[in-house]
Amino acid sequence: MTLRHFNIFVAVCDKMNMTKAAEQLFISQSAVSQVISELEGHYGVRLFERLSRKLYITQAGEKLLSYARYIIKLNMELENDMKTLSENGSIRIGASVTIGAYVLPKLISQFQKVNSETDIKVHEENTEKIEKMLLQDEIDIALVEGETTHTDIINRPFMEDELVLICGNNHRFAKLDCVEPYELEKEKFIIRERGSGTRRTFEDEMRENHLKWQISWTCNNTDTIKIAVAEGLGVSVISRCSVINELVLGTLCEIPVKGIKFKRQFKIIYHKNKYLTEIMKHFVDFIRQ
Repeated sequence: MTLRHFNIFVAVCDKMNMTKAAEQLFISQSAVSQVISELEGHYGVRLFERLSRKLYITQAGEKLLSYARYIIKLNMELENDMKTLSENGSIRIGASVTIGAYVLPKLISQFQKVNSETDIKVHEENTEKIEKMLLQDEIDIALVEGETTHTDIINRPFMEDELVLICGNNHRFAKLDCVEPYELEKEKFIIRERGSGTRRTFEDEMRENHLKWQISWTCNNTDTIKIAVAEGLGVSVISRCSVINELVLGTLCEIPVKGIKFKRQFKIIYHKNKYLTEIMKHFVDFIRQ
């Protein structure tokens, strides 16, 4: 039996008249009679006595009416709850490391000022792992700095970023206005792990300029890189947004590389077949604005 059957049955019980129930529901009287007949046939009981053109509900009818009202009430609660979930529900957000540490916290804070009922959960990994999480439906939406490779992933740029060459304040580069590209080949680099968007941008630009590089330390987080560079253990190329405080304090120095810019775009990504709820669409629009 369907919800339609129960709605029509309750209307007949409320009016105790099939014609009036039909008028209330904007359907034909024959349709109402058919539904009541189907209910009686399905349950094998008589729901109404028909005496002198009047309806009288039977004991079985009273029992079904109690269930029918409860089922209709549950359905209304379900509709309201699901609508609330769609409008205010939850978002599982993936973020690559640089964005997760230096961009996303502020964005989520601003978003939740006007969407305080939305439950947001964040997973931070490198771009390669975030892409896998999207493909396995472990997250809904992601913000990454690296390139994705799977054809089922939709990319939408939302912010430009630039990587910068950094060194410690006692490094030989620290007093220079800029360095020649060939000087980079003499240095030991402290860089992110494979699968990181930051590492890929660095390596792609170095290859494009036909430069070689030496890796002395591979890290999976930016803080370790900054500390190691400040201690004079090597140089690095990382997002400018991740070293703003250190540059102001003077613990790290930013040195331009003549003729080379390590530029990239931050992107919001999601699976092409992902059903985006209204609140997810709102978040995507918010990020891109």
